[in-house]
Amino acid sequence: MQTRTAVLGAGCATAAAFAFSFNDLTVKWLSGGYPLHELTFVRSAIGLVIVVCVMAPLMGGLGALRTRRPVAHAARGLCVVLANGSFFLGLAELGLADAVAIFFISPLLITVFSVVFLREHVGPRRWFAVGIGLVGVLILVKPGTSAFTPYALLPMIAAVCYASLHMMTRLIGGTESALTMTFYIQLIFFLTSIAIGLGIGGGQYNQFDSASLQFLFRPWALPGLSDIGFFVILGLCSTAGGFLISQAYKVSEAAFVAPFEYLMLPLAIFWGWLIFDDLPSKSEWAGIALILGSGLYMVYRETRVRSPARLSPKARR
Repeated sequence: MQTRTAVLGAGCATAAAFAFSFNDLTVKWLSGGYPLHELTFVRSAIGLVIVVCVMAPLMGGLGALRTRRPVAHAARGLCVVLANGSFFLGLAELGLADAVAIFFISPLLITVFSVVFLREHVGPRRWFAVGIGLVGVLILVKPGTSAFTPYALLPMIAAVCYASLHMMTRLIGGTESALTMTFYIQLIFFLTSIAIGLGIGGGQYNQFDSASLQFLFRPWALPGLSDIGFFVILGLCSTAGGFLISQAYKVSEAAFVAPFEYLMLPLAIFWGWLIFDDLPSKSEWAGIALILGSGLYMVYRETRVRSPARLSPKARR
């Protein structure tokens, strides 16, 4: 992987992490007043407008949205719909940091999947870093505590779907542009949110005490003036994040890009403290340190083994 390509992939992944972090914060903020499928509908509608009216004209016109792989886009879109839906439902019940921490088995899974499905090479040192990161996640979420309620399974399901999504991105990235992938994800979000809204959007099944289930079955409501700006932020962050992360995985190896997504974890801690007055404990800080340390080491090792002076097979360890 050339230096220029690596820089582009790292920059796109970093910017995507910030965009998704704002998105997560906004969803949690709005989850007490609106159903998930309404947020998804508005977010994807705004995203489609941005892609069709702003991004496409700057990147080759509407013809750039054409594809010969609609089935692959549909499968990829369903993966991201399941990932988002599972994660956000868990986010309604769990703390922001807890939900993001549990979800952070996804970069570890991406590294594993990149070896199993894409035949990318990951040496023993990076495998060790993956293990250290997993230990950090376990420390942060504290197995046996409230983090492992049944709702904690939702971010785990999201992580598996998210890792699968990026494997598909690598598989079709050679023929499909980041713009095309972004468009079809937003389109599938739009269509599925309409279908779910038509089925349960009247609130007739909203008879649960759980915050997650209320977030799913709550009836649609007209957004208040004070919330319109938050809906716009959702659309902007979702579209920008989807485009940037697609671009990152398109131009760089999955095992190289994945660690940059760890930035979402300290951002979640920051938003939790600033907005929800929720500071990590000493053990949680230890978990964060392990996760970030393992991610940074993986980036370091990727840089070392890819340098021109280290082309021998022995360097790949």
